[in-house]
Amino acid sequence: MNREKSFTIHDLPKQERPRERLIKLGAEALSGQELLSLIIGRGIPKKSVMNIAQELLAEFGNINAISKATIEELAQIKGIGSAKAAQIKACFELGKRQFIETEYKNLKYENPQSIVNAVGKSIKDKAKEHFKLISLNSRNKIIGISTVSIGILNVNLVHPREIFKEAIAYNAAAIVLAHNHPSGDPEPSEDDLMITKRLVESGKILGIEVNDHVIIAKNGYFSFKEKRLI
Repeated sequence: MNREKSFTIHDLPKQERPRERLIKLGAEALSGQELLSLIIGRGIPKKSVMNIAQELLAEFGNINAISKATIEELAQIKGIGSAKAAQIKACFELGKRQFIETEYKNLKYENPQSIVNAVGKSIKDKAKEHFKLISLNSRNKIIGISTVSIGILNVNLVHPREIFKEAIAYNAAAIVLAHNHPSGDPEPSEDDLMITKRLVESGKILGIEVNDHVIIAKNGYFSFKEKRLI
């Protein structure tokens, strides 16, 4: 009985395989399909890794759409599954973080607007509240930006232990807190006031000053320092 043999990477001449082309020519020489095939790694019976990559592009339309797809959506492609979907998401996240680091590497904390410039684009239009920690060195240069929590803020969700663990990891001399208000109104809630007070007190104990807490919304921003609440 004849069995149909599927095309695989190994059917290509060695010099035309994605990995060898990347090593010889650099990643920029590869097509989106080839890059995706390297992330996915291998195919499945009767479906090569190149076919899986091609199906991903056909299903979502372009690389940008693939980057925004959820793990569940990616895993619907036969040959992907949750493990490979997680690999794909991890690669896109690394690229996004590299871009963010490039964006803020020369930024200093000088006023609330500098924090809006550093993180505003990434959280202003989010449907949920994203709480960011901005770590600063002794010269107020931004040395790290971390997402601490996602969801409606309360004192249980934003714990000093998690905040200052990140700050200590960055060897921060000081920090700035920032989060968005999806409602569009930047005025602080009671929970915002309580969280800020708690973190400022914790920072004093640890010797890491909380310089400001900036609430970012479509209708502007609110700075705790400007309002002399810190």
